Amino acid sequence: MTKVWRNARVATLDEALPGLGLIEKGAVVAHGERIAFVGAEADLPTGLGKSEIIDCEGRLITPGLIDCHTHLVWAGNRANEFEMRLAGATYEEVTRAGGGIVSSVSSLRAASEDELVRQSLPRLDALISEGATTVEIKSGYGLDLENEKKALSAARRLGELRPVDIRTTFLGAHAMPAEAAGDKDAFIAKVADEMLPAIAKLGLADAVDGFCEGIAFSPEQIARVFDRAKSLGLPVKLHADQLSNLHGAALAARYGALSADHLEYTDEAGAMAMAKAGSVAVLLPGAFYFIRETKKPPLDLFRKHGTKLALATDCNPGTSPLTSLLLTMNMAATLFGMTVDECLAGVTREAARALGLADEVGTLQAGKRADLAIWDVERPAELVYRMGFNPLHARVWRGQ
Repeated sequence: MTKVWRNARVATLDEALPGLGLIEKGAVVAHGERIAFVGAEADLPTGLGKSEIIDCEGRLITPGLIDCHTHLVWAGNRANEFEMRLAGATYEEVTRAGGGIVSSVSSLRAASEDELVRQSLPRLDALISEGATTVEIKSGYGLDLENEKKALSAARRLGELRPVDIRTTFLGAHAMPAEAAGDKDAFIAKVADEMLPAIAKLGLADAVDGFCEGIAFSPEQIARVFDRAKSLGLPVKLHADQLSNLHGAALAARYGALSADHLEYTDEAGAMAMAKAGSVAVLLPGAFYFIRETKKPPLDLFRKHGTKLALATDCNPGTSPLTSLLLTMNMAATLFGMTVDECLAGVTREAARALGLADEVGTLQAGKRADLAIWDVERPAELVYRMGFNPLHARVWRGQ
């Protein structure tokens, strides 16, 4: 089926065009799941035959939004930790008191896969309702093979229940489970030598992630996981430099990581290394806001060296219970000083790059998947400016 969206302002996000690649009085044509034409309506190709014509009445069309960093599959909640932080406890103090990631581990282990799907669907639906067409979901709340498999399988099922592309990431090196008795090296060996090969054999992960931080794992320990991931043909990503500078950004770059994420404490060497490696800097203003961080990511260094910038919700129960990419953009602009163009590229083109999907989605170009968001706005800035308001008119996933 051929569909034509006409009478629209089209923000293509095509890097070959200036700014957002905006086309006034534009049109998008899709044959089935793929885009066949993007351009001025006056240049529409002839011979479209029996096409479905959709008059957008001057609305804005962007690529479908992409959330490239979430921990969306979890059970229960951690509202009690929110209260602790309001009383003055730091992220590290909450973790050392038995809260943090290990709290979610207990809840996930106690839940069935069906229950995980049931609890996670409303969070996914919230993202979809704001135009998301691709969502990455990490494991990391299982921390043993059985429960990591359960979490990743639940994530894959979400993509079967909703019209959305789900990318799964194995985050076994997220935190220490209680049964590891504090022996980080032994646990990392288990992640690298037992869990990761089993997950790869089952085809449950599209990428591998780790948490490189003082309260988590050292660069050397993460390197062991990344070495195994590379041997299995899986790309890597990294939670890096969130609470301190362990040179996680440089570590990610050394492994050609798709992205390094958080990055509040990244230095110039790390920013430069990421730019050279093509690793995307994924900024997560929801977590910055929620844990009341004061150290901002070095945006000027990323700009100086040409490091690509993406944005994501970091949707998780403890430090960013956020299910809105629209609010994420507003936070990035308000808290970090990102521009409208940077924000919109961050949840489309650069988010696709951070998932290794730049050839498929993230921009409106012929040959790519017909994933669109159609907005009731006059100008792109409104998508970043508004708070608590959803101007989505229609969402198109794979042409439908």
